[in-house]
Amino acid sequence: MPIFKVNVKWGREKFEKVECNTDEPPELFKAQLFALSGVQPDRQKVMLKGAVLKEENWGTFKLKDGTTFLMMGTADELPKEPLQKTMFVEDMSDQQLATALNVPAGLENLGNTCYLNSTLQCFRSVPELRDSLKKFSGRINPSVVDIQPAESITSSIRDLFLQMDSTSQDVQPIMLLRLMHLAFPEFAERAENGALKQQDANECWIQLFRQLEDQLPAITAPAQEEGGSAVAAAAPSPRSSFMKQYFGGEFKCSLKCDESEEEPVKYSTEKFSQLSCFISQDVKYMHTGLKLKMKENIEKNSPTLKRNAVYTKTSVINRLPAYLTVQFVRFYYKEKESVNAKILKDVKFPMTFDAFDLCSEELQTRMTPIRGKFKIQDDKRAMEVSKAKAAGKKAPAEKEDVKYLPYNLEDDVGSNNSGYYTLQAVLTHQGRSSSSGHYVGWIHNKGG
Repeated sequence: MPIFKVNVKWGREKFEKVECNTDEPPELFKAQLFALSGVQPDRQKVMLKGAVLKEENWGTFKLKDGTTFLMMGTADELPKEPLQKTMFVEDMSDQQLATALNVPAGLENLGNTCYLNSTLQCFRSVPELRDSLKKFSGRINPSVVDIQPAESITSSIRDLFLQMDSTSQDVQPIMLLRLMHLAFPEFAERAENGALKQQDANECWIQLFRQLEDQLPAITAPAQEEGGSAVAAAAPSPRSSFMKQYFGGEFKCSLKCDESEEEPVKYSTEKFSQLSCFISQDVKYMHTGLKLKMKENIEKNSPTLKRNAVYTKTSVINRLPAYLTVQFVRFYYKEKESVNAKILKDVKFPMTFDAFDLCSEELQTRMTPIRGKFKIQDDKRAMEVSKAKAAGKKAPAEKEDVKYLPYNLEDDVGSNNSGYYTLQAVLTHQGRSSSSGHYVGWIHNKGG
């Protein structure tokens, strides 16, 4: 077996008695030189009496023990020790884990304040609301909060959200809780043991909504050229506040007397900040519960019949907001036990909700163009998936560099121009009555 002990000279260094087996390809010999010198094989130039050693074979090289090779090449710099020690998930504290996984900041429960915390987390999930609060220049004035609470509470929400943006640690909403207690004493009620009583999260939502509605001004969208660049301010918004723009909707209602054909049908409009899903024995899905509210019978005095009569009130949505709030009406008052009891029936809701059939014909007509573009995109995606499945391949991932069209109608900032909604936040209650149990806010993680 032709194994030789050779020497290799590399600059000022010399490696002696390096084992060289000519039955093996030269790349193995170069691998040994790499281990000795740190010069990558593809950067080595090994020569003997002016001839360069090739990768494939030894060629006409005649070797014997003591033969000296000449090697040229620069060694790579050795990897540096990392500046920070590698931290494994198993060794992380809860705080370190939250930072590494980019978990949003939480709110500390200050004693049955989960109703407030979960409501705030749902509001905070709206980026347009956070931006509007950052521009708000009001200040906190506890001395007048019982008379004029809106400015102080809105300022406190702004400061709280800014604090949550700057950390991943739990934040204590102490100032906001104090202001809520001063402005609305019902939230400061205490039990016999001195602890704060649990409150209704929907009542908290309504109060916070009203304060924000009072203080945050409406946004005026810039006019757009065909190319998409802003050129001038558009006409003032018909909505008087930011909250009405992005959370407020409008019903178109008709009221018909069932007992008199002579009495004309009355038409009106009603504003709403949330839809109510009423839960009965027949309601299994959110959409069904919403439809029940859209048509109802009421009893009122009839000017034609000069007595009380039954009327049918029919409502259709004539304006959809960018963010649609739906309340599941689960609590009702039980006189016998004097408690707000809870309906525990399971009602399913979708991740993507289509409100098209709840809308007026006028609004449906305005939404049709954008819905057509959605259909084209969905059909294209379905075709790609079908072709990949037929070819036995994995469906292609959706492109990230997509162009997003405005989601509002051209003349209505903060509206919805398609009727489609994606679930963004859910506020749940665990327990049997509104005065007990625990509230939790669930926010959709856009990155996961």
